[in-house]
Amino acid sequence: MQIHVVEQGESLWNIAQTYGISSQAIVEANQLPNPDRLVVGQAIVIPITGRFHWVEAGENLKTLSERYQLSQQSILNANNLRNINTLPAGYKVYIPNANRQKPAVDVGAYVDLGITGAESPQYVDQVGEFLTYVQIFSYELNADGSLTPINEEAIINAAYNNQVVPLMVIANLEEGAFNTELVTTVLQNEQLQNRLLDEAIAIMEEKGYLGLDFDLEYLGAENREQYNQLMRKARIRLDERGYFLSSALAPIVEPGMTGVLYEGHDYATHGEIADFVFLMTYEWGWTGGPPMAVSPINQVRRVIEYAASVMPNDKIMMGIGLYGYDWTLPFVAGETRARAIDHQEAIRLAVTYNAIIEYDEAAQSPHFNYIDEDGLEHEVWFEDARSIQAKFDLVKELGLRGFYYWVLGWIFHKTGY
Repeated sequence: MQIHVVEQGESLWNIAQTYGISSQAIVEANQLPNPDRLVVGQAIVIPITGRFHWVEAGENLKTLSERYQLSQQSILNANNLRNINTLPAGYKVYIPNANRQKPAVDVGAYVDLGITGAESPQYVDQVGEFLTYVQIFSYELNADGSLTPINEEAIINAAYNNQVVPLMVIANLEEGAFNTELVTTVLQNEQLQNRLLDEAIAIMEEKGYLGLDFDLEYLGAENREQYNQLMRKARIRLDERGYFLSSALAPIVEPGMTGVLYEGHDYATHGEIADFVFLMTYEWGWTGGPPMAVSPINQVRRVIEYAASVMPNDKIMMGIGLYGYDWTLPFVAGETRARAIDHQEAIRLAVTYNAIIEYDEAAQSPHFNYIDEDGLEHEVWFEDARSIQAKFDLVKELGLRGFYYWVLGWIFHKTGY
C-alpha cells in the first residue's frame, strides 16, 4: 500500500493533490477524526491502485524495475515515457500493480466480548471480507472442568454471513486474570480434561463452531506435558467431526526460556498436533513495563524464526496488536501503569498536545512524547500503517500461513492485506 508520512506545513488538500485523489477518500480510508489538523510524522494510507515513487539520486529505470519486480516497459507504458533509462531526481513515477495476485494467506481476528460486548457482530461485519477466522474470546474454564456460558450466537451468525470460520476460544481466566492454580487443577486430572472436551464439543455442535482454540496461559513447566496430552486428545476428537484445532502461544525466542508464561508452551508439539498456532508476538511494551514498542519488529522476527525452526511455517499465524500504550513519566517499576490506547486515540493525543510523531527504525514503531495539562510528561508507543506494513512484509518474507489481529474493536485504518 502507498503510505504518506506527513511533513511540516502539509495539509490534507495538498497531499490529496500530490496523489491525484480526493481529500474525502483519504479521510475515509484513515478514519481521520480531525482532517483539518494533521500531525507531523503521522502515517496516512493513500487509497490508490498501484503507488507513486519519487526518484532519488542514483536511481534509474533499471533500479525501479528491480525494486518493484516489474518490467521496464510496463513502467514506461504506465507513465507514457519513451524508452529512457535516466530519470531526474524528484521525478514522480507511477508504479502499476501489474495485476499481481495477493499472497494466499489466512487472516484471523480475536473478538473479545469483554471489550466490545453487544457491538461485536458489527465489528465482524465491518472487516469480514478480509478474514479467514474469527476467534471468539472466551469460554472461561472452571476448576471442575466445566465452561462458563457466554452469549455469542450473533457473532457466530455474523461469521457465517461473511464466510468466516468461527473458532471457540477456551481460556483459564478467573476475575479477568489468567490463573495458574485453576488450569493446573484441570490439566493434572484426566477426568477433568475429559469433561472439558465433552463440554467444548457439545457447545461447538450446538452453536455451529468450526474449530477450537486453546488460550491457556501461565501454565508453568509442571503443566507442559499435560497440556500436550490435552491437545492430543482434542486432536482425535475434533478430527472425528472435521473441526480445526489451534492454540495461542506465548512469544518464545529461544529454547529453554524460563518463566511461568513460557515453560508450559511446547512449540514443537503444538506445531505437530494443531492445524495452526496463533503466536502472541506483542506485549514487549506492556501496561506494567517501561515505555517501548508493543510489537518491535526485531523481537517479532526472533519469535517467528525460532518457531519456524521447530514447526512448519504453514502452521504459523503471526500476531498483530492493534493497540498501544500511554505511559506517564517518570516510569517507576511496580508503580507506573500505562493506559492502553488505539491508533485513533494516539493521533488525537498528538493533535491535542501538538506533538511530533517519530519513528523507531529498529523497532519499526511510531512514538511521541507530550506534556499534559498538569505538567506531567507522557510517552506514547502505538501502531500505524508503517509498523503494520513491516509485519505484513515479514509474513510474506518467511512464507507464513498468515497473521491475526488482537483485537477487533481497536479502531485502525480501513485497509486489508
